[in-house]
Amino acid sequence: MTAQPHTLKAPGATLYYETQGSGPVLLMIPGGPADAGVFSGLAGQLADRYTVVAVDPRGNSRSTFDGQPVEQDMDVHGDDMALILAAVSSGPAFVFGNSGGAQIGLNLAARHPDKVRVLVAHEPPCITLLPDAEAKLAESRAVVDAYRTGGLGAAMQKFAEMSGIQGPPPASEPPPPEVMAAMQRIGGNMDYFIGQGVWPISTYRPDVAALKGGAPRIEVGVGAESAGEVAHNSALALATALGKPAVTFPGDHGGFGAHQAAFAKVLDEVLRA
Repeated sequence: MTAQPHTLKAPGATLYYETQGSGPVLLMIPGGPADAGVFSGLAGQLADRYTVVAVDPRGNSRSTFDGQPVEQDMDVHGDDMALILAAVSSGPAFVFGNSGGAQIGLNLAARHPDKVRVLVAHEPPCITLLPDAEAKLAESRAVVDAYRTGGLGAAMQKFAEMSGIQGPPPASEPPPPEVMAAMQRIGGNMDYFIGQGVWPISTYRPDVAALKGGAPRIEVGVGAESAGEVAHNSALALATALGKPAVTFPGDHGGFGAHQAAFAKVLDEVLRA
């Protein structure tokens, strides 16, 4: 099934999203420098049950600014997602967000609760909820400082140290063309993510009081293979703050890519619980 591309004008930007499948709307929000392309496999697993709407967050890939890029703002991202949902759904939708996209989803659910039926926030890096938040935020600040003084390479080394996320193992065979295209787009987003995204994403503190209301329902996901990483620990801290257990998903921080079928099965079960 081929995803259909769409664009939507928003204040200060043009937003890109793509749709496939039929059934209730499931909005998918990628994190960091990623775009809708990272969800191509997962969307294909779910398109027989959902109308999957995968987005490029503002500033990433095909969601372009009207002028110069500006610092990321979770409120702006949340408003963008509400605009997209208004365009594709007549009622509240299912939402899945990964990493920084989970932070966006949490903002959307707190500030536009009428748009969300269930949110699954997979490993949101809400560092401010950690017991060692001050130290971890200092590491996040060091990433931005390294970018400004030493460039992208120095910053990426600091980011790997801060996040604890290891790169994927070398592929045994070349990825398909659509995956290669997504990888190239994401590579082009790295400067924007490091220079103007890492800090606002790391410092965003979800509105726990609003999210504990029960509507929409919030579920927090963690990876089975990412224990000890800062996003995994942050997700556990959020689940504790919400007073509910975290849901374990297959794989690591990006397990939806390497374990598409198994990840889709768990996600579908959580959404329909």
